[in-house]
Amino acid sequence: MTETSWQIYSGSRVPHDGIDRLPAPPPWRTFTGGPPLRTPPGDCGNPHAATSYRPGTDAVRQVNAALYLRRPLLVTGAPGTGKSSLAYAVAHELRLGKVLHWPITSRVTLRDGLYEYDPLTRLYAADRARHAGAGAKDDDIGDYLRLGPLGTALLPYDRPRVLLVDEIDKSDIDLPNDLLTIFEKGSYELVELARRAAPTAKVMTADSATERVEIRDGTVTCRAFPLVVMTSNGEREFPPAFLRRCVTVDLKQPASIGELTAIVRGHLGPVIGGEEDAALPAAAQEIIQRFFERRTSGLLANDQLLNAIYMCHHASFSERPETVRELADQVMPFLSGEVARADGD
Repeated sequence: MTETSWQIYSGSRVPHDGIDRLPAPPPWRTFTGGPPLRTPPGDCGNPHAATSYRPGTDAVRQVNAALYLRRPLLVTGAPGTGKSSLAYAVAHELRLGKVLHWPITSRVTLRDGLYEYDPLTRLYAADRARHAGAGAKDDDIGDYLRLGPLGTALLPYDRPRVLLVDEIDKSDIDLPNDLLTIFEKGSYELVELARRAAPTAKVMTADSATERVEIRDGTVTCRAFPLVVMTSNGEREFPPAFLRRCVTVDLKQPASIGELTAIVRGHLGPVIGGEEDAALPAAAQEIIQRFFERRTSGLLANDQLLNAIYMCHHASFSERPETVRELADQVMPFLSGEVARADGD
């Protein structure tokens, strides 16, 4: 990245403070939450994924578009193309702290991502205090409120947090539309806190159950809109209203053996030998070739290739070559049963 480049995220995997060069948001994406909070110290939460991931040109460009426009990034692609790793790579390079991870299932609701309130524990605590003769002293509602990944990402940080909304295509049909309102407003209300006569409390966050942040007037409003990375395996279509408010990028499978080799070197070079520009061992090259050829007949994920090479590297010390090749195919089954039968393996 050069000083004159418009791109804040370059994909270099080298940490820097380029996020401070990000210009003011468009007028329609300006948020005024406060007082400003410092980003919690620490790494991205998955240093290996961050430093081994190699983004393509399209991914780098669209990450920067999402940063400039303060819009969510919808990342699609086949399994193993690095959709989740992209979030960790951006957080690592731009020094944005730990990635807030929100895994999605069909049972997840918007409220799950915003915050949790535990009224039963609060009731039991009040009952115990009463029996212990503690009097009518008010309890601390902050002991029973904890912000979720989305709720924490929308705190008024001075730098954007990175929120990974993993596999949003598995969500209930209403969740994408529910998220639209939150992403447009950049704020939400903690109902249990807003109802109180004194709607201010220090609550727990997704980062920590011990360190707390103060919520004033029962409302959270962001300051720097988070970089929201939503991943999808393409298992469903999203409403047009949702798509037009997102920046989208489709991650492709590596198109050549050279690209696959670079991925293997980045993840396993120190383990199997073949760091930097050194050639990978012949056995690893053979498995890469086999993976590349079989991929034309069915769905395979890049992490299957990594698993196969790692296993076969260790098996090669005691197994015959033909047994090692058999192991490689067993660790790389097609992800579609029909295609696997056609392959005859």
